[in-house]
Amino acid sequence: MVASETGESISELPKSDPTTDPIRWRILFVLLVTIFMTLIGVSIVNVALPSIRVGLGASQSDLQWVLSGYALTFGVVLVAAGRAGDIMGRGGLFLIGVGIFTAASVAAGLAPNAEWLNAARFVQGVGSGLLNPQGLGMIQHYFRGDARGRAFGYFGTAVGFSVAVGPVLGGLLIQLGGPELGWRLTFLVNVPIGVTVIILGLLWFPRPLIVRLPRTGSGLRSLDPVGAALLGLAVLATLFPFVEGGGGALVWLLLPIGALLLWLWVWWEKRYVRMGLSPMVDLKIFSTLSFTNGIGIMTLYFMGITSVWVLVALYVQESDGKTALQSGLFGIPAALLSAYAAYWAGSRVLQLGRKLVIGGLLLALFGLGLSIAVILLHEAGYLSIWWLMASLSFVGVAQGTVISPNQTLTLAQVPLDYAGSSGAIMQTGQRIGTAVGIAVITAATFSTLAVTSWSTAMVVGFSLIGLVVLLALFVAIKDLRDRR
Repeated sequence: MVASETGESISELPKSDPTTDPIRWRILFVLLVTIFMTLIGVSIVNVALPSIRVGLGASQSDLQWVLSGYALTFGVVLVAAGRAGDIMGRGGLFLIGVGIFTAASVAAGLAPNAEWLNAARFVQGVGSGLLNPQGLGMIQHYFRGDARGRAFGYFGTAVGFSVAVGPVLGGLLIQLGGPELGWRLTFLVNVPIGVTVIILGLLWFPRPLIVRLPRTGSGLRSLDPVGAALLGLAVLATLFPFVEGGGGALVWLLLPIGALLLWLWVWWEKRYVRMGLSPMVDLKIFSTLSFTNGIGIMTLYFMGITSVWVLVALYVQESDGKTALQSGLFGIPAALLSAYAAYWAGSRVLQLGRKLVIGGLLLALFGLGLSIAVILLHEAGYLSIWWLMASLSFVGVAQGTVISPNQTLTLAQVPLDYAGSSGAIMQTGQRIGTAVGIAVITAATFSTLAVTSWSTAMVVGFSLIGLVVLLALFVAIKDLRDRR
C-alpha cells in the first residue's frame, strides 16, 4: 500500500470527492464502533481489577501493570502509527490495529497467570495505538466544515456512551461469571465486536489504488524510522515514572532523559527536512496557534478531569462502603450527558468556536465546586453521597462541550498530509496529561488522607483538579484572543 503525491493514502482515494461520498458515513460508523470497543475495554478493566487479583492471585504490582502496560505501549506508538497511516494508508493500518487488539483480547481472556495477562495488555496497547490515529485521520480526510464538527460530535457521543456502559457492563459480567470467569468475559467481550469491525471494514473501506510514491522519499525512509524511535523513547521515558508509581527515586531520572530525547527528536526532524525528505512530523504545524493552543487545552484538561473518576471510585468504596458496581453508577448521568453534549456541540462548533470550549471549562469548574460542597455536606450528615451523581453531571456536560469541539478546532488548519500524525500528537498530550495528573493528584490526596479524613483529602484532590482546569481555561481564552 503506497501514497499519492499529496500525501493522501491510496486506500482513501475514491473516484469521487471523499468529502461528498456517502460511503464516509459507513466509514464513520466503523470508526465509532471501534472506539466504543477500545474505550469499553479500558473502563471494564478498572472494575475487574479485584476479580483479577482473586482469579489469578495477582499482586498489587501486577494489577498496576494491567493498567500501566496498556497506557505505555499505547502512548509510545501513537505518533509513529499516525505518520505510517498518512503515508501507507490509514484504512489498512486501522484494520491491522483492530486485528491486533482483538487477538490480544483473546489472549488476555485466556491468560493462565498475571504475567501472561500483562503481556497481552501490552499488545492491546499496541493495537489501540495503531488504530486510534487512523480514526482521527480518516475523519479529517472524509469530512469538512459542519460535517466534520458533526463527525467529531458523534465521536464524542461514542466516548460518552462507552464510559457510561463500561463499568456497569463489567460489573454485570463479573456478577454473572463469578470470580473465575467474570473478569475473563470483560476481555472476551471485545472479540465479537472486533471481528465485526474487520468484516465491515473489508466490505466498506475503499479499495487501494496503485499510484507512484511521493518524491520526498520512499519505503522505510518515508516513515522516518529514526524520528519514530527518538519520539517513542522520549514518550516512554516521560510516561514510565508516572505509570510505574513505586519504582523508587532512580526512576525519576528518566524525565531529564526524556527531555533530552525530545530535543534530539526536534533536531533530527529539522535535519530530515534539510535532507529533502518528509519528516515524521512537520514541525511547522506548531507555529499554527490554534494547533498548539488546542494541544495545551487538551493536555491540561485530561491532566485534571481524568482524576475525578478515580477519586470518586476510591471515595465511595473506601469511605462510604459502596460496591464496585455501585461506584460505577455514579458516573452514568455524567457520561450520558457527555454523550448528548458532544452531539449538540458538534453541530455548533463552527458557529460558536472556542467560546463553546470556554463554556465547557466553566461548567467543569462549577461541577467540581458543587461536588466539594456535596462531599462536605455528606460528611456533616446533611446530604446523601448519591447527590454526587447530580453535581458530577455538570462535569459530564463539560466533557461533551470541551473534548470533541476542541478536537475539531485544533485540527482544523492541519494539512491533510499530516492529519494522522497531528491527531496522534494531540492524543499523546492526552496520555501524558492523564498519567501525570493521576500520579500527582492521587499522591496528594493519599498524603492528605494519611493525616486527616477522606472528606478533607477529597477537597484537596478536587481543588488540585480545579486548578489544572483553570489553567486550561486561561489557554482557551488566549486562543480566543489569538483567533481575533
